[in-house]
Amino acid sequence: MLAVVPALRGGARFYTRDPAQADDLVQETVLRALAAADTFLPGSNMRAWCFTILRNFFLEQMRKGKKERELLAQYSKDTEQSAPGSAAWEGEDVQELENLLWQLSPVLREALVLIGAQEMTYAEAAQVCGVEVGTMKARVSRARSMLRTIMEHRAQDPAPSDRRS
Repeated sequence: MLAVVPALRGGARFYTRDPAQADDLVQETVLRALAAADTFLPGSNMRAWCFTILRNFFLEQMRKGKKERELLAQYSKDTEQSAPGSAAWEGEDVQELENLLWQLSPVLREALVLIGAQEMTYAEAAQVCGVEVGTMKARVSRARSMLRTIMEHRAQDPAPSDRRS
């Protein structure tokens, strides 16, 4: 399970956009996975199983509204800047990619992050999201198409908010 923790943190970072909240999400995921270790089927995919726990806990928190106001404030605050405190997010290209990703719907963004950033197979990502493999493939395809469209639109008509001061 320890080998999965760095990938979980990356996934949690995309869900929360906040390093401290991501760490809390990963910690709770590991605790829940350890508590439910007897339900893990030997020979099945540990990474996908842990990501399912991570995703379900995140969605549970969102539904309960415990951190909803805080997350919404952080999303709006981070729209034009990278997340604070992480040297990996300092580059303009990475910041632009992050801004583009947050223009996608949560479902499409999640699919693209699981397949692209987390390098899961379509089957693993589908298992995490509780959908069929074909649905996951369609979501990734739509996400890539939408990103292409957004990037083409930006290239043709860059908005003043896209320019650095």
